[in-house]
Amino acid sequence: MQRILLFLYSIRAFLLFITLETAAVWLIVSYNSPQGAVFFNSSNTFTGAFLSTKDNFTEYFTLGRSNEELAKKNAQLMKQLANFQPAKDSVHLSLDSAMESMYEFRSAKVINNSINLRYNYITLNRGAEDGIKEGMGVFNGDGIVGRVKGVSSHYASVISLLHTDLFVSSKIKSTNVFGSTQWDGKNPQKAKLKYVPRHVQVAHGDTVVTSGYNAIFPEGILVGTVDTVANGTETNYLDITIELAANFSTLTYVYLVENNREVELDSLQEMTEIVNE
Repeated sequence: MQRILLFLYSIRAFLLFITLETAAVWLIVSYNSPQGAVFFNSSNTFTGAFLSTKDNFTEYFTLGRSNEELAKKNAQLMKQLANFQPAKDSVHLSLDSAMESMYEFRSAKVINNSINLRYNYITLNRGAEDGIKEGMGVFNGDGIVGRVKGVSSHYASVISLLHTDLFVSSKIKSTNVFGSTQWDGKNPQKAKLKYVPRHVQVAHGDTVVTSGYNAIFPEGILVGTVDTVANGTETNYLDITIELAANFSTLTYVYLVENNREVELDSLQEMTEIVNE
């Protein structure tokens, strides 16, 4: 034991250097968007390959169960989103109504996932070569999962809904009153529905879905159900806790949604902001 301590003491300068370098990289990635994007794309390439290999080895022994789960999730998704229908390509979905050209869907498999941090991320086995783009919404047969943060050629990194900086525009289905869903960093099965005025009647069990007010998710995808409701002590909004629909501890297959009119919507919003200045 004494020899180990003496050895560590002899390389104390090197250990201090490594610690400071790690802290510096973390600060640069966390507070600088361009460097952060480079970091995510680079880490996707290296870690994605390793995680994919590990996942393929595991799946070899659980292939039957995985296929069964995928079939169940597809059935649940079709029931939940009645206006979606399978396209000719099994990994693409498209709308069959007047909104047919607005949204495009792709499927992917989760190869890495965390739920025990304040800033949780998910790694998918699909990337730019599969049509995955930064900013795409992610969900599964149960509900909302997150949003794509970074993309490499074959992998994608997703900001999980279990990330305290992610907000999802939501609404109470029965009343169409909208708010914003945000995880508070505590229970991985619960989140907060924020900015719902105190005069609104909200009850336990009310369904919360996406509002469609942003360009990420279509309207009506399940987010969760109301668990508890209380009057906010220092605000004019209710303190609403919801039970999340997606079980993040068992994520396997997900869908990614692309709004083909996102650029048009963003341009219109920018024009409006310029006029209001």
